[in-house]
Amino acid sequence: MVARVLHVINGEHYAGAERVQDLLVSQLPSLGFDVAFACLKTGQFPTMRRSQDAPLHDLRMAGRMDLRPVARLTRFLRDEDYQLVHAHTPRTALLAAIASAAARVPMVYHVHSPASRDSTRGMRNRINAQIERLCLRRASAAIAVSRSLARDTIAGGVDPAKVFVVPNGVPGRPVRPPRDSGRLDWTLGTIALFRPRKGTEVLLKALASLRAAGLPVRLLAVGGFETSRHEHELKQTAAEMGVADAVEWTGFTRDVDRELHRMDLFVLPSLFGEGMPMVVLEAMAAGVPVVATHVEGTSEAIRDGLDGLIVEPGNPADLASAVREFIEARVDWSATSHNAVERHAERFSDQAMAQGTAEVYRRVLNLD
Repeated sequence: MVARVLHVINGEHYAGAERVQDLLVSQLPSLGFDVAFACLKTGQFPTMRRSQDAPLHDLRMAGRMDLRPVARLTRFLRDEDYQLVHAHTPRTALLAAIASAAARVPMVYHVHSPASRDSTRGMRNRINAQIERLCLRRASAAIAVSRSLARDTIAGGVDPAKVFVVPNGVPGRPVRPPRDSGRLDWTLGTIALFRPRKGTEVLLKALASLRAAGLPVRLLAVGGFETSRHEHELKQTAAEMGVADAVEWTGFTRDVDRELHRMDLFVLPSLFGEGMPMVVLEAMAAGVPVVATHVEGTSEAIRDGLDGLIVEPGNPADLASAVREFIEARVDWSATSHNAVERHAERFSDQAMAQGTAEVYRRVLNLD
């Protein structure tokens, strides 16, 4: 029997959570599931996704409080004979919870990040956290992408027996060539949908500190900006810190591998709100040593001192000090690169993520 699963997604961006959705729908058919998308917002996902063979249905909402798509989603679940609906955000969970109850179809909810601290907008965080908490009562299972998110979910009142940890995963990829020991210059890299919680201003201050100390470092910043206002703020910070000419802003790219191979170190200076960052896993798979902050699932992926270095968030001096550990060879770049590639292959592949998700589906649908 092939079970039919509908993933209800926002669709506005193509960042970490959206890449999880895309990879899952690419992998799940080989594990016995017929999968499709229902998209609630216009945006990047429909054109950027790699899983173009999977059906994508337009259930567009006119606004945040528009619940009219619930009726269409309910009919769709019934008419197309879906056995399971999988929601990925508080917005999609709200619609999926109502529709799944009406259609008598079980719901799985994917916890990608902590809703209560997902952004710098406190009121929206509180509303989303409350919606998520209410909808999780309807869910037959919750998939948390890290142990820290699983603990948060259980602390919010969800039955621990319904919470499953399935770490994010990414495909294997070409490993970055070894760094030439004779090179003096270093390229720091970061990949993100740049928004306040990513802490990019902390990285810019660390970059300024390193260059002031006479170290030949540059920053390669890959990705788009959440808002034009934040773009202006970051570029103004770079100018004020005197590093504008040492930063390359590439914008969004499909060719992540090419950009990773230009980096000597991958730096993720997030302040909060990370579940299990896909970009960290991609850097590991490519053999690019990681310097990242101790937030949520990041430190579950990176073993401090083995696969990279972990520092406290919001501290430019600590971030700069960790980078210097590599530059001044107190941490072995080659050994760290090798360890990261091995750890990715063992724990954080896209196949492992899909297999873990399929196991949750089988439990919910009693397919074992």
